Amino acid sequence: MRHGNKVNKLGRTASHRRALMANLTISLIKRKRITTTLAKAKALRVYAEPILTKAKNDSTHSRRIVFSYLRDKESIQELFGPIAEKIASRPGGYTRILKLGNRMGDNSEMAMIELVDFNEYTDKVGKKQETKTKTRRGRAKAKPRDEAPAATETSTDATESNPE
Repeated sequence: MRHGNKVNKLGRTASHRRALMANLTISLIKRKRITTTLAKAKALRVYAEPILTKAKNDSTHSRRIVFSYLRDKESIQELFGPIAEKIASRPGGYTRILKLGNRMGDNSEMAMIELVDFNEYTDKVGKKQETKTKTRRGRAKAKPRDEAPAATETSTDATESNPE
């Protein structure tokens, strides 16, 4: 029975599991979206979310703590740079897991895990919906009342200036 065991062991030793989670987290930070098995994605979310929370506080202490987990300078710079700026206002829930179906070879459940603030598709769709208004039936565009008399006055002035 698994009473109180919150860690999914993923069929690996503790050191192999730590290395796997660190590598998956580095890939997630660099690429913003990775595809893996559902079990690994769920375990990665538990591992990566506290690291992302640490990145919100840009201090030497938090950088050293995150480096002790990841051991990759490039991903630390990326994490404390653009990623920390985007997630600064978010109170949690930095990742999203989307199920993709089963893998062809061994029928294991696949999932895509991504950073929520770095999904370009939903950002583009959200912006398009805000600017575009739709109606169910077409309408003729009405001219403002101030412009209509001014247009008639200019046409009469043009006829008066031509003495034919």
